[in-house]
Amino acid sequence: MREPWVVGVSGASGTPYAKAVLTALLDAGEAIDLVISKAARLTLLDETGATVRDAHWKDDVAGWLGRDLGDLSYWPAGDLAAGPSSGSYPAKGMVVVPASTAACAGIAIGLSKDLLQRAAEVNLKERRRTVVVPRETPVTRSHLEHLIALHDAGAVVLPASPGFYGAGAQATAQQLIDFVAGKVLDALGVPNTLLTRWKGELNAQRNPLGGP
Repeated sequence: MREPWVVGVSGASGTPYAKAVLTALLDAGEAIDLVISKAARLTLLDETGATVRDAHWKDDVAGWLGRDLGDLSYWPAGDLAAGPSSGSYPAKGMVVVPASTAACAGIAIGLSKDLLQRAAEVNLKERRRTVVVPRETPVTRSHLEHLIALHDAGAVVLPASPGFYGAGAQATAQQLIDFVAGKVLDALGVPNTLLTRWKGELNAQRNPLGGP
């Protein structure tokens, strides 16, 4: 039985994080069900120039990711009768990346205004792995309360906060993006080599021979 990861892309800035997570899951041979909110389409167009049209999603998503899609299926965000809207639909879990304040609020209170929010609520109620990647900063009290509610409901709240210990202060944007994507895959339990892991030695990552 096909058992995909549901990946929801909401309207927050940070679509490169979504691309990195999707690419890494496909590289790992994982099946994916993709949901892109209406707001996310605007952000995607603004940040990358890419468009995603429901009727042409295969070509559009492949163009955005720059690769073949493997076992990736797409569900329109307005389709509340889609597979991921039901707890009986088989899925390993879900990641919302990036997660806007609106998406976090909607998931936390069970609003289910679109498929992304409904699918996330379903994964929480079914006690499946659910990872939410907020990016916006600074945050308001209400946003913090919604993140706490998500945590209490069983979600992993994983802010898009890259570490610098792997590549140092001269890290490229892609290295910082991959650090966050690697942490997401870690939370999902999917093996990956996206980030240089801490070895317990200062400067060991940038000086593998162990010299001064």
